Amino acid sequence: MDLTPYVDNLRQELAVAAEAGGDDARALAERLTAPLESATRLTLLNALSAAMGEVTRELAPGSVDVRLRGLDPEFVVTPPPAPEPFRETQEPVAAPAAPAPPPADADDGTMARINFRLPAHLKSRAESAAAAEGLSVNAWLVRAVSTALDGGRQASPPGRGKDSGGRGFTGWVR
Repeated sequence: MDLTPYVDNLRQELAVAAEAGGDDARALAERLTAPLESATRLTLLNALSAAMGEVTRELAPGSVDVRLRGLDPEFVVTPPPAPEPFRETQEPVAAPAAPAPPPADADDGTMARINFRLPAHLKSRAESAAAAEGLSVNAWLVRAVSTALDGGRQASPPGRGKDSGGRGFTGWVR
């Protein structure tokens, strides 16, 4: 995006305003326009960056970034991923191959942290499902991922969930 027309327009507007003040005001305006060009460009870039931040919040998980090429900004648009079309199959679906058994050291107690962005409507559904089973959202998500990866063979831990008969505890301990 070329900012030059906008900067030139501001320079012309300043010159027109200075004409009303006479020769001294016009001379001052001419001396000020050159140093004001960089400040004007910087202000326009700040406004564009803020605007693209708002667009990105509305477009999530897509985004719009502003990059500076020379003196002019460039917009980089990353569209949200297109949903895969639903295909109804009439053919019988083969049973998935049995997943490989987890390695012996799979449950060594280490944890990995990830950031997980979830649309608000799915977040509220996950919170409701976790609450219905007496689990934290994190525990529910861990179990859902484990079940998905293990082909549905994962059972809930003993003493947890809605069949625990009230034996489960939640909260923090010091």
